[in-house]
Amino acid sequence: MFGVDSSEFLLIAIVALVVIGPKDLPKAMRVVGYWVGKARGVSRSFRQGFDNMVREAELEEMEKRWAAENARIMAEHPVSSDAESLAAAEPGVPAPATGAQPAQQSSGIDAPAMVEKTMVVPAADHQPSARPDSTPS
Repeated sequence: MFGVDSSEFLLIAIVALVVIGPKDLPKAMRVVGYWVGKARGVSRSFRQGFDNMVREAELEEMEKRWAAENARIMAEHPVSSDAESLAAAEPGVPAPATGAQPAQQSSGIDAPAMVEKTMVVPAADHQPSARPDSTPS
């Protein structure tokens, strides 16, 4: 707690009992407990405020780092037209043909292949279709 051992705490309790007296000791302990609680509340509030300030400062620092990294990446990989930036933002849209080949294709690295996902239909909704070569009877 405050560096008080159990033997020192016992000595303080005996002195308090002698000085304050057994009649007023419970009331004094309540008052001391009240003020200790107030002090803990103030220290908790101070600590939370300090932690919030540190957290906000770290967040601002990280935002500056991210902005600098984003600017560096954008400088390394400039987008030349609005059509190309639209194609880069939407994965299913092919990029418009330009005179210059992108760096990936000129180095021999193929673009990743798109794989079609299988569609699972619940058994209750699935109706077997009639064969086109069969005639109804």
